[in-house]
Amino acid sequence: MENQFVDFVVTARKYKTLLTNKYKNRPLWYKHELGEVNSTLPGTIIQIMAKEGQDVKEGELLLILEAMKMMNRIVAPVSGTIKEILVKEGDKISKAHLMIKIDPK
Repeated sequence: MENQFVDFVVTARKYKTLLTNKYKNRPLWYKHELGEVNSTLPGTIIQIMAKEGQDVKEGELLLILEAMKMMNRIVAPVSGTIKEILVKEGDKISKAHLMIKIDPK
């Protein structure tokens, strides 16, 4: 792929720059569905408190994710019914991994 300059405008000043390969090859951002619970850090699933079909309230504890030697409490982002649990205890997951789907109420 050929390098080409890109224009950026910052506070009424125009700059030309080249985009880095890291920037060009970054994963594309997409808007998550309401009720998707994704990991923010890579880690290991330690304990799952929720079950499929269970009704949960916003802020209710769903699972514990160990990341960077810390126990992270993953809570429900919305109230609803748990549609699918896509991880099991002991799974090692990556950043942005979809862990749970909640059907919002």
